[in-house]
Amino acid sequence: MSVQHKDLAAGRWQNISFVEQMAHIGAEVERALNWKDRGNADYSRRAYERALELLDFTLDDPRNRPRTKEIARVREGLVDSFDGTNEFGSTDALWRGYFGAFSYAAGRHR
Repeated sequence: MSVQHKDLAAGRWQNISFVEQMAHIGAEVERALNWKDRGNADYSRRAYERALELLDFTLDDPRNRPRTKEIARVREGLVDSFDGTNEFGSTDALWRGYFGAFSYAAGRHR
C-alpha cells in the first residue's frame, strides 16, 4: 500500500495535536461510513485505508507514547469492524460518536 498522505508522512503530522490527529482520522472514518451507506465499496475501502494510515502515523508519533494502547485498540476495532467479523460489535454510530468527540474538541481549540 502506497502512502496517501505524503505531506503528513513527511513530518507535518507531528506538528498537530493529538486531538486534531484523531479528528482527521475520524473524518476519514466518516467518509468510509458514508461511502458504505451509499453502496460504493471502493471509495469506502479507500477512506478506511487512509484512516488506518493516519492511525499508524499517530502510533509513530513519539508524543503519543502514553496513548499507544488506546490508539492501537482503536485501530484493532476498525480493522475488526471493516475487515473482520465485527467480533467487538462495533456500529457506525459508535464510530461516529467516538470520533465526533475529537472533532468537537478540535473545533473548540481553533
